[in-house]
Amino acid sequence: MQEEKHLSHNYEQDVQYIHDYLEVDKSFDLIHLDVEYAGKKMALFLIDGLVKDEMLHRIMQFLAELKEGDLGNNPLEKLIKHDIPYVEVDVEKDIHKAAEQVLSGPTALVVEGLDHIIMIDARTYPVRGPEEPDLERVVRGARDGYVETIVFNTALTRRKVRDKSLRMEYMSIGRRSKTDVCLCYLEDIVDRKRVEILRKHLEEIDIDGLPMAEKTIEEYLSGKTWNPYPTIRYTERPDTASEHLFEGHILVMIDGSPSVMITPATFWHHLQHAEEYRQKPFVGVYLRTVRFIAVFASLFLLPLYYLLSTELGLLPEELSFIGPREVGLIPLIVQFLLAEIGIDVLRMAAIHTPSALATALGLVSAIIIGQVAVEVGWFSNEVVLYLAAVVMGTFATPSYELSLANRVMRIMLLLVTALFGLKGFVIGVTCFILYLTHLKTFYIGYFWPFIPFDLKAFVNVLVRKPVPKNDNRPSFLNPQDPDRQ
Repeated sequence: MQEEKHLSHNYEQDVQYIHDYLEVDKSFDLIHLDVEYAGKKMALFLIDGLVKDEMLHRIMQFLAELKEGDLGNNPLEKLIKHDIPYVEVDVEKDIHKAAEQVLSGPTALVVEGLDHIIMIDARTYPVRGPEEPDLERVVRGARDGYVETIVFNTALTRRKVRDKSLRMEYMSIGRRSKTDVCLCYLEDIVDRKRVEILRKHLEEIDIDGLPMAEKTIEEYLSGKTWNPYPTIRYTERPDTASEHLFEGHILVMIDGSPSVMITPATFWHHLQHAEEYRQKPFVGVYLRTVRFIAVFASLFLLPLYYLLSTELGLLPEELSFIGPREVGLIPLIVQFLLAEIGIDVLRMAAIHTPSALATALGLVSAIIIGQVAVEVGWFSNEVVLYLAAVVMGTFATPSYELSLANRVMRIMLLLVTALFGLKGFVIGVTCFILYLTHLKTFYIGYFWPFIPFDLKAFVNVLVRKPVPKNDNRPSFLNPQDPDRQ
């Protein structure tokens, strides 16, 4: 940790120190402005483009009206309480910290004769409008979404949660990037031990910067590098984040990312969607049931179909139509693997394809996996049918990270089933369930409430109940209950 360096009593020396520390002459957007107001020399250090020009001009107008002797016997107090008309004004005694804060956007004002630097937080960031996130659309409901600016995101959350116990803890992560990070929770509901654990994990992150924002932090928090399953849920919807706050979860917001991290998050949290709560409870139950069927079909349908198609005697006579009537020129397992790879290639191509070429990409998709591919002999009709069902289940998965993990597991189950038949399928599914059972999300079982079993919580997972009350908060979060105290 860098030792504190206080201001000296030599104004020119302090100003030159900050000038050299920031290397102002080497960057065009770093500005060092020397002025003189009220008979005192002053120096402003700021970054062009991160400061509200109108506000800074207004402050300079107020300072320009001061005459020599107007600052009185306590110039620091008079400046920050009277002569600088702005809300976010602070002082900093450490010259190192003041210089580093300038790189984040605030303006540093060094005044001759003062032993503190005045920090004016009049920063602004380029920001887009709070639009509805593409991955979490609803038919009816709010159309606002988080953006890349952390102050906007905290404001959107405050708008939804107007509670005095809502806490927004600020911290900076990254030796060079100095990325702003916010820890958000309801103090009188959350388990404070979990807050301490999460805060400690974040403070221990030692890295140059957060190039991938929340994804970089996830790699430090998850602990298991090669685990494909997400142990943290992401959302870009303020209403979804707020609902998790009421349950006792902790949010982590990172400047530069519209995705807010929700911790802890079990396997079942990744299967929830806002649309279920935007409809009547009975309709919500139906939507959730269909979603569960689609997600689990995306996992097990292809391996099960391959098993029933290749293992004779497993199917009764009434279900004999399930197997492929025309196998095709390529073995069935190779067809599945080629189709899986083809779907992923098309997905990647869609991400990088301009909207003007989307129609052309659709035509290519129909050629690669469609009637033409069947007629050529690459795929059988049944393979295309079941693959389409699996892809729909993948797209019906609310969590994009969970859908990718399920895709990897589906391919592994296919390979194990192809190699070892029925035994391979049974062992593969068993190992898959045991793996998820063994997995932890912030010291909580990933498969809770299925394992360890909690009947009441498990019913809440399967059935979308009416708007949750306090007694419906997940027990594994160990929530406090201030309303009953």
